[in-house]
Amino acid sequence: MTSQPPRPLAALTGANLMAHSAEQLSLAAVPMIAVLLLDAGPGDIGLLAAVQTLPFLLLSLPLGLMVDRMPRRRLMMAAETLRAASLLALLAAALTGYLSIGWLAVLGFVGAVGTVAFSVAAPALVPALVPRAALAQANGRLELARSAAFAGGPALGGALVSWAGASATFVLASVMSLAAVALLWRLGEPPLAPRAARHPLREVQDGARFVWREPMLRSVLLTAAVWNIAWFVLQAAYVPYAMRVLGLGAEVVGATLGAFGAGMVVGALLAPRIVQAMPFGRAIQVGPVVSVFAAAVMASTLVVPSAWVAGLSFFLFGAGPVVWTITSTTLRQSLTPAAMLGRVGALFLTVNAGARPVGAALGGVIGARWGEAACLWLALGGFALQALLITRSQLGSLQRLPEAVA
Repeated sequence: MTSQPPRPLAALTGANLMAHSAEQLSLAAVPMIAVLLLDAGPGDIGLLAAVQTLPFLLLSLPLGLMVDRMPRRRLMMAAETLRAASLLALLAAALTGYLSIGWLAVLGFVGAVGTVAFSVAAPALVPALVPRAALAQANGRLELARSAAFAGGPALGGALVSWAGASATFVLASVMSLAAVALLWRLGEPPLAPRAARHPLREVQDGARFVWREPMLRSVLLTAAVWNIAWFVLQAAYVPYAMRVLGLGAEVVGATLGAFGAGMVVGALLAPRIVQAMPFGRAIQVGPVVSVFAAAVMASTLVVPSAWVAGLSFFLFGAGPVVWTITSTTLRQSLTPAAMLGRVGALFLTVNAGARPVGAALGGVIGARWGEAACLWLALGGFALQALLITRSQLGSLQRLPEAVA
């Protein structure tokens, strides 16, 4: 029987759900509003998407340093308050008729700062809230909350924009963001151990050196980078492929993409059982292996052009990698010294974020020259490579969670 989470973890989980729901609601609504109200084209939508990803590249490492130096709760509250302010500014612009692509981009950048802060601070905070033996379960709860936001946020955003307009969407997103701040306010955090002041660049170097010298973390980092490149190659090609080759309408394409969120929820629910049923190292490898199978299912639509098959592929892409996120985060928390959790987590986030535009650009070039089908095959090759990296690593022999590093 699953035990009830301690109150601080319950507060963090609720805040995680509210914060990511606000993020997903606004991410889904902004491009729709740009098209409907501002007559935005593909270039405008691409600009909005690019600006909203910049904080992951520019701010992950600075925020990681802050996470290791100041109370994580305070940092998350400040970042989430900033997101709520950006959403309220969008609401004011919508009500007064001052919405523009420029404002959507600037305020989207500001809002994404909250996402980066949560992504770096929450995993660093978990080991201070629960015993080491409960890390996997705690990470599973957080990932389930995030998965629920990914599954429901886009659909809710689309429905609100269609039925009630931009203002109602920004109102609900603002309420969710402020609810996250209120839940964080209730969260008790143990005080950080005092640390001597050091140069920021030296601290970043220490975090990077630690990851590279730890074989298991290095394997996880390389696998994640290759996975993200392959995933964004596929993302660059899928919508035009689905509409031009598979002949799917916009609603059906949206439904197949929505299967990704459903898979995330199922994967997060199954993760605790998977961790208990097999050696911990094998549990970490489940996500990369399932990703290969998911990519093969997508490639099979070249022979069997079916929306159901495409939806199954996205479902598997959601379910498998969620198990990877939970288990690899747990491994990272266990191996990393407490004083370095923020920097190490930020390094992983920065590498993952940097891999995404590489994959998107590669998919765009390959798709333009050889067609969308070539992107599907290239993505399959990339997913095969990342599975090979992790299955050939030392993780295969890891029976249980390793001892914590002092």
